[in-house]
Amino acid sequence: MVDLKIWAQALDRMPKLSHAEWQQLDPVARWLIACRASVLFMTFTAAALGGLLAWRAGAFQLDLWLATVIGLVFAHATNNLLNDYTDSRRGIDRDNYYRNQYGVHVLEDGLMSGPDFWRYVGVTAGIALLLGGWLVVQRSGLTLDLMLAGAFFVLFYTWPLKYYGLGEPAVLLVWGPLMVGGTYYVLVGQWSWDVTWLSLVFALGPTTVIFGKHTDKLEADRAKGVHTLPVMIGERAARASIAAMLIAQYLLCVGLVIAGRFQWPLLLALGGLAMAPDLLRALRQPKPAAPPADYAADVWPLWFSAWAFRHTRRFTSFFLIGLILDTILA
Repeated sequence: MVDLKIWAQALDRMPKLSHAEWQQLDPVARWLIACRASVLFMTFTAAALGGLLAWRAGAFQLDLWLATVIGLVFAHATNNLLNDYTDSRRGIDRDNYYRNQYGVHVLEDGLMSGPDFWRYVGVTAGIALLLGGWLVVQRSGLTLDLMLAGAFFVLFYTWPLKYYGLGEPAVLLVWGPLMVGGTYYVLVGQWSWDVTWLSLVFALGPTTVIFGKHTDKLEADRAKGVHTLPVMIGERAARASIAAMLIAQYLLCVGLVIAGRFQWPLLLALGGLAMAPDLLRALRQPKPAAPPADYAADVWPLWFSAWAFRHTRRFTSFFLIGLILDTILA
């Protein structure tokens, strides 16, 4: 039976479910939970940003944009599924690893059989490939190159990139120039360096989240032999890196306005500063050994990533409002 409440929960967070509860779910709810749909909003936002900038350039086409945004969302979902498979197959997600503590892991929790899991992967990846192929036929040029670059990160982000300190730079590249700039290119037909710089403002948000997540599980990753960037540079430097990226988001916005690339409404992104002190305060100290009394139980053991996630949502909201107003004025 379709349960829209479960759909909403899966889109908002990663719920924990028993075997009996899983069996009651409809196929869409199972897909949303298996592919960690709560983080797909960042991909949708990246494609929406590229679409807005194309509209600003007078070249928005609804059919191309819909194909792009759906293709990107399904490509991201495919990556999440393959991420879980790869880490499960390599033994990383065993023994109550971080991934199992804050959300359902359909393979490690025994909720989905191998054949069922690969059917989900096949349908999800198939939709992404079909839409990507259609866009290549429609737009040609760099579209095939962008699609191949995206496929590379879908297939190889988990291994070897994440395992050797390249996962975090990959996130910055994918959610910035590749997704935002790529969406703009598909709609407009030409590359824009102004769009590329603006895309980095947005992409720094998801990068702080993944950097925070890898800092949260630094010791667990080190024990498992996963050499993420925080593992390589240490927790103190990792916390400083997150703070630097947060500050860079605001400085880039100010810089783009001063340079005359965008107008004053972009400065509305500074509204995110209201939540920045909380994140910066958390980053000044090592992760606590136990959650504070008022901390959400279903979020722990995530700490730095949870603070970064909340800030990113707030910053992105103000950033998009400012860009929309700037576009109207332009």
